[in-house]
Amino acid sequence: MSNSGICYLVGAGPGDLGLVTLRAKECIETADVLIYDALSNPELIRWTRPDCERIHVGKRARDHALPQDQINALIVEKTKAGLRVVRLKGGDPMIFGRGGEEAAELVAAKVPFEIVPGISSTIAGPAYAGIPVTHRDHNTQLTIFTGHEDPTKGYSSIDFAQLAKTPGTKVFVMGVSRLREITGAFIEHGADPATPIALTRWATTPSQSSIVGTLATIADIAEKTKFSSPAVAVIGTVVNERAKLNWFEKRPLFGKRIVVTRTREQAGELSKSLRDLGADVIELPTIRIDHPTDHQGFAEMVTAAHEYDWLVFTSPNGVERFFDAFFQAYPDARSLGNPRIAAIGPGTAKKIREYRFAVDLIPEKYVAEGLVAAFKKQSIENQTILWVKAEETREVIGDGLAAMGAIVDECISYRTVPETEDPTGARAVLEERGADLITFTSGSTVEHFLNLGIPWPEGCVAGSIGPITSEVLRQHGHKPALEATKHDIPGLTAAIVKYFKKRKAAD
Repeated sequence: MSNSGICYLVGAGPGDLGLVTLRAKECIETADVLIYDALSNPELIRWTRPDCERIHVGKRARDHALPQDQINALIVEKTKAGLRVVRLKGGDPMIFGRGGEEAAELVAAKVPFEIVPGISSTIAGPAYAGIPVTHRDHNTQLTIFTGHEDPTKGYSSIDFAQLAKTPGTKVFVMGVSRLREITGAFIEHGADPATPIALTRWATTPSQSSIVGTLATIADIAEKTKFSSPAVAVIGTVVNERAKLNWFEKRPLFGKRIVVTRTREQAGELSKSLRDLGADVIELPTIRIDHPTDHQGFAEMVTAAHEYDWLVFTSPNGVERFFDAFFQAYPDARSLGNPRIAAIGPGTAKKIREYRFAVDLIPEKYVAEGLVAAFKKQSIENQTILWVKAEETREVIGDGLAAMGAIVDECISYRTVPETEDPTGARAVLEERGADLITFTSGSTVEHFLNLGIPWPEGCVAGSIGPITSEVLRQHGHKPALEATKHDIPGLTAAIVKYFKKRKAAD
């Protein structure tokens, strides 16, 4: 075998990012080339290195961007070129994913490969719909089959006569377009027309939806509700367990599409909290953090930080930039001396503690005015204060502290600039599918989002982290439907849950 390269046949899981294996993540992060299908979760693509070549080959229902034989040739070509190739496939590559065919091509080409299994939608989909595919009260046998066969065979190899009399649970995928034909074949070969059946589409994602019926009624239900693929179907009395085990679709934000406009680095905390509550999150960063214009001046102020009585931080970004620069200059944390440290809110304080420094002052209200009010309880006349801040901020803190007799120096640690990259196609998703809520965590996220020129989605509302952000929204003609009482991510999340709960009660 040639050692010029290697191809990993990787299962991407059923859609929920939390169901991707650690090995799959490792492969994606180190890939030279990523060859991927129409994935249920495009966020996986963001795990690639900036220099990774990303090739979309389609493959969903009848929409194939590249025929299978050309995909086979492509993975062989790239691997032979000495590259680390990841062939990323939804679910598990070996369960109706044609992974076996692709592995055979790699064997024939005498190139190294590795199979990285993934969680299959045939198991995960029913579980997220509250349906256990095995249950001692219902079955001791599980059968999995595909509803979509190779159309070039000219015949069907599905033995419906055998399937109809086989005991236990039956699960099939890729069969929505043939649903009436499949259920009819079961009934024709002796299956009880009253046998329960459930279909779940976009399983394990916030877009998940399910329908339940019987072999006799499900095709009519699917047509009436315009139920479409991709979906997994479960046949058997285990479907009855859904009535009490349906957990995923009952979460407080399930079915709500929410846009997160924070920087790509900061979006994670808010996105995770919303996804954990069932929301369909679109990460659309409108800004990114860049070096300050006067990079040398920033570095000089950081190295002189030990000379100050107070360090004041007003954002996690400022904290991160400050301490990264500090530890480039000093290998010992004790070089910071003994200044007292103030943080504008718990999020900023948390970031400071990550660097193993204590926080001496956090205001009751997590805004600039609140921080100034908190300092009025301190004696800071003639004390020196280094205010670590962004390039474009209000002067409330500097002016307020100076008015109390403090000597304030501004340490500009970063600036916000428009985000120009959109690797997951979030803008197109928002324009095509709309949203229920767009969240804003600063005035700059408001301004940069509106500068994108994306039409405001019909029926969509704005959510604000605090009064300053709300004021910027109003200035641009968008009255926020909700504003966090506590001006941090947990506070914003709580406000979102409260808003949708109230709206649901009113419907």
